[in-house]
Amino acid sequence: MDSFRTETALVVPAVTTQQMREVDRVAIEEVGPNLYQMMENAGRNLASLCVEMLGDRWTDPPVVVLAGTGGNGGGGICAARHLANRGGDVTLVVSDVARLAGVPAEQLALYRATGGRLADARDLGPLQPALTVDALLGYSLAGAPHGVVCDLIGWMSSGAAPVVALPKTGLHVDAVGQLWVADIGIPRGILERAAVRPPPGLFSRGYRVRLTPHAGPLSRGGPAPL
Repeated sequence: MDSFRTETALVVPAVTTQQMREVDRVAIEEVGPNLYQMMENAGRNLASLCVEMLGDRWTDPPVVVLAGTGGNGGGGICAARHLANRGGDVTLVVSDVARLAGVPAEQLALYRATGGRLADARDLGPLQPALTVDALLGYSLAGAPHGVVCDLIGWMSSGAAPVVALPKTGLHVDAVGQLWVADIGIPRGILERAAVRPPPGLFSRGYRVRLTPHAGPLSRGGPAPL
């Protein structure tokens, strides 16, 4: 299994798709935290990182959040809500609003209550973000992106704005620039049941930890979203 290192030399294991599915299953079906709690923790961490990246006057630069229809998208929608609630200039773009269901759909209802903007996924011409959040695809991706999602990836990749993305299959520190792992509230016992063993004290200094750009690659999973 590949691994990463923190700036304090802690070794952080990578997580395969199979392991992440088991972590989610045990958390949601047996122990907790439930999906809503994990999504909320992920979205709040993501929003906090965006604020940190934009600096003291972070409410001025426009932010575009691209969200898919699954759990990863729900986390992005949650992040958009937190940014909008705090006065950010946020535009949310959902790849297919009609396909949202369950907790991601509830996240969208909460976002709408903030008064934040919701743009059409097929009409992004006027948008010129200072920062783009990529929450389009998660670890369940199979095959190449297509349709509207592929178009949104193309739009995002052709822009000049830096991109903040949630962990997903295929991440490699040499390609993604700064890479962070965030605590979304999953107890160590659940991780260990899926043979994921994070180092003790990983989040002793905060809810997010930066991973060094010189660590090993990640081929089939994402940094442990602990």
